[in-house]
Amino acid sequence: MTRDIDWKPLLLAPVLALVALPLTGSFSIWLTLTVAGLAMGMIIFIIASGLTLVFGLMDVLNFGHGVFIALGAFVASSVLAMMGDWSGSSSLLLNLMAVFPAMLVAMLVAGAVGLAFERLIVRPVYGQHLKQILITMGGMIIGEELIKVIWGPAQLPLPLPEALRGSIFVMDAAISRYRLLAMVVGLAVFALLAWTLARTKIGLLIRAGVQDREMVEALGYRIGLLFIGVFVAGSALAGLGGTMWGLFQQNLIPQMGAQVNVLIFIVIIIGGLGSTGGALIGALLVGLMNNYVGFLLPVATPFSTIALMVAVLLWRPQGVFPVVNR
Repeated sequence: MTRDIDWKPLLLAPVLALVALPLTGSFSIWLTLTVAGLAMGMIIFIIASGLTLVFGLMDVLNFGHGVFIALGAFVASSVLAMMGDWSGSSSLLLNLMAVFPAMLVAMLVAGAVGLAFERLIVRPVYGQHLKQILITMGGMIIGEELIKVIWGPAQLPLPLPEALRGSIFVMDAAISRYRLLAMVVGLAVFALLAWTLARTKIGLLIRAGVQDREMVEALGYRIGLLFIGVFVAGSALAGLGGTMWGLFQQNLIPQMGAQVNVLIFIVIIIGGLGSTGGALIGALLVGLMNNYVGFLLPVATPFSTIALMVAVLLWRPQGVFPVVNR
């Protein structure tokens, strides 16, 4: 038996790109903006995927997700600073041997802090959305202050490793090397999440827990432990995304997580709360829209993603891939 696939949402990003092609006035400029938008979208997806997983299974509105983003970025900056010889080398292999361990350490630290965050802050307010919003925002503020205590309140530079700087040229279009890496990492994260959710027993339990938690518990599975694991995984993904976002911006501030939070919630609303595939589509749309509008009409950039969200919700009020029977 074959599954019916809803193709319409899959066409949104290509249609947006085609609409922008004649407006940019140059194929090379369009290609540069498109690759940059896709890379930005992939980074946002990595961050948003953790939050949409947490909401999809745990029904938790975690407005403190930004603290794991900032924490991951600052931890990665410290690791890269300790590996300065490798990150400053002109060898791509040595650069990657510095960047990937920094990402891993950022994920481990963010996941560990996420475990404490869930136990101390989130657990007492399960099923109470208003309290979740208030207490998780409070947790994010505390986390930002702790980051200031450890790394200081000033902006910190996070330069790209030597071999990841600059661009390669494809048909006169300048394609950033780092953006290509971001796209590869983003695709790898999506493939791993899709495989885990669709092909493994853990994924089966997660999907079953979304549909009917009581039945899963009646079958003898400890859904509470699964909740904790999902929250830790979501926090770790935020740490990874924070590292990539920091390298994308090439500077860090303790409030960076709160700033990205707005984009994250727009993405998961566009995608459908709890939908991983929807989060990918939403993130790509947001990344492309930011880059196209930023080039064509910079003054409208802050409002473009809001307009995009409104347009999608007018078409599909529950998002492009709504999670039903939650």
